[in-house]
Amino acid sequence: MPGVISERDAPEKRKRQEPRAVPDGTRNGKLRKTEKSVSHSANVEDEIFLLESRILESRQHYNKITTLLSYCHDHVAQAKRSITAALALCRIFCRLLAMEAMSKPNQAPKNEITIVQWLRSQLESYRETLLGLLAGADPGMQSAALTLLMRVLKEESEYLNLSPESIWRDGAFASLVSKIAGRDTADVVREEFVVKYLQPYDDVRYYGFACLSDLCNHKTPEGIVDNLIAILSTLDPDIAAKSSLDSFFVTKHQQIKHKMCNITAHRRQGQELWLKILKHNLTKSQRKSILSMMEHQIVPWFIRLELLMDFLTDSFNAGGSMSLAALASLFHLIQERNLDYPQFYRKLYSLLTPEILHSKHRSRFFRLLHTFLASTHLPAALVASFMKRLARLTLNAPPSGIVVVVPWIYNLLKNHPTCTFMIHRRPEYADTLTAEGMDDPFDMQEADPMGTNAIESSLWEVHTLQTHYHPNVATIAKIISEQFTKQAYNLEDFLDHSYSSMLRAELSKEIKRSPVIEYEIPKKIFFPNNDAPERDSLLVKLWDCS
Repeated sequence: MPGVISERDAPEKRKRQEPRAVPDGTRNGKLRKTEKSVSHSANVEDEIFLLESRILESRQHYNKITTLLSYCHDHVAQAKRSITAALALCRIFCRLLAMEAMSKPNQAPKNEITIVQWLRSQLESYRETLLGLLAGADPGMQSAALTLLMRVLKEESEYLNLSPESIWRDGAFASLVSKIAGRDTADVVREEFVVKYLQPYDDVRYYGFACLSDLCNHKTPEGIVDNLIAILSTLDPDIAAKSSLDSFFVTKHQQIKHKMCNITAHRRQGQELWLKILKHNLTKSQRKSILSMMEHQIVPWFIRLELLMDFLTDSFNAGGSMSLAALASLFHLIQERNLDYPQFYRKLYSLLTPEILHSKHRSRFFRLLHTFLASTHLPAALVASFMKRLARLTLNAPPSGIVVVVPWIYNLLKNHPTCTFMIHRRPEYADTLTAEGMDDPFDMQEADPMGTNAIESSLWEVHTLQTHYHPNVATIAKIISEQFTKQAYNLEDFLDHSYSSMLRAELSKEIKRSPVIEYEIPKKIFFPNNDAPERDSLLVKLWDCS
């Protein structure tokens, strides 16, 4: 916090250096080009420090502030001079604020009020210049502009008799946040803002959320929405679970009664910001990004979890991996937050389509399905419907998908013993079953898993898989016909199988004994064999190629 600068900290006047002797070998006493640039740079810095010291010495030199402001504007051709002038102006304005030279005293003369108004206008011009650097300069100057803006903002809040709303919500901070969320600000500067200010300070975060909410509406460009999501995803998820607010960028805020110091109001501000983002016309990639951090970084900010239902339902209706991510978030809310959502298992059951066993998201789906059906308190009819439907889908599934379903059914039968009679049921008319067959009571078209009558059926599809053309599938399908001595199968051992992995496994097998074969290379393929007509190929018997 700036105060009255001591003599030790006050900028010293620099004496003009005596001209150095002309080096040997120079023509007409002129310095080399490099020496000229070094000398010019030193002279510029000396000039800036001299202007700073004069401004702070006497108010008669206040008009020199405009000279320093002009130096700040030329940040492209004179980058070093620009940043040096910006640093000097920051020290000047902080010192003037601490000296109350920019405050309007009661019953002050008109000329004093005019000076104060002029200084405030120069401060506003300085802020606009820094905001321009924040949006259009290189990342190094953007970082410096961010630090200077926050420094001046802190001093204004400390020493000017203004309400927090006028400075933070409607003033310079709102403009700063708008630039940070804009497209021209570098990602590294945006991350610096989050790490240095938004995350550690409660007051900055409260008003930061408010200003970001003002930026987000149905007309907000897609790039700015991406930046908003990036800013919020950088925040530590434990912040929303804080029990007290005791870290303030402006120490004066800690001593006032304001809703920024209230935990509930703080979380509500974060909730409003996320709701505005969720109501935006999000792209597919944005939805996936939000769903991936729903559990840890979004849910803690919400006071009313039911407000998330519309977004999760719309995400589920998008289909594919989006549906899986939405159901995962819904399940977390049901299990951990006691959210009431009675249609969860019906929506999950609707995902069991023939495409799911061919999908690239198959592994993730079965991991989630294993979690969703792990509870032993689920109705037997519900569990039976999931087993029966997946067993039916395996009849047209690739081998890599079947080897996941069979161990999964085995684990469900172990967790739900009441469903085991689906593999032991004998039909009433067993004698005529082979000749005439029977109607399966399972209704494949029923959308409600509680009304499919799967509990009245059997897992005859798994028995059919025991004669599958692929030996690995036939072998693993036989575990259903054996005694259930194994506690459970680890699904991770089967989830990553594919055609290529199964082929590599077959090719890498060590042949312990060469197979015995009978094979005779034919002498002729397209024409008849006159010596042994009985050995003619099938092509010769079907077509006359002569």
